[in-house]
Amino acid sequence: MPRPVKVRRVCEEPKFTRFAPVGAGKFDAEVLTIEEYEVIRHVDYQKMTHEECALQMAISRTTVTEIYETARHKIADALINGKVLCIEGGNYRVCEGGECCADGCRSCDGTSCGEGGADADA
Repeated sequence: MPRPVKVRRVCEEPKFTRFAPVGAGKFDAEVLTIEEYEVIRHVDYQKMTHEECALQMAISRTTVTEIYETARHKIADALINGKVLCIEGGNYRVCEGGECCADGCRSCDGTSCGEGGADADA
């Protein structure tokens, strides 16, 4: 029996969930899960290391690497083949205020981290 998939922690759901090439009709769609989006956001946008991303999402570094590789392949496929890119689904939970999160998480007030609240400099 396979090991159950660990629920991944994400800071917030994406504001935009559909991206389509100009002139796209009813073409194939590539689905990026919320966890894949979150890994791309942390690693490529926020310039976190895989280790930092793993700590933020409460998963292992090797899992981050696997998710990252899958996500990048899906994004490349959508760009190269003119597919619609959809961000939806997955096995995740949105971060709650009492958790210790990196600066990118608006939900965290920082009190459990010893940071003294959301307005404290990290």
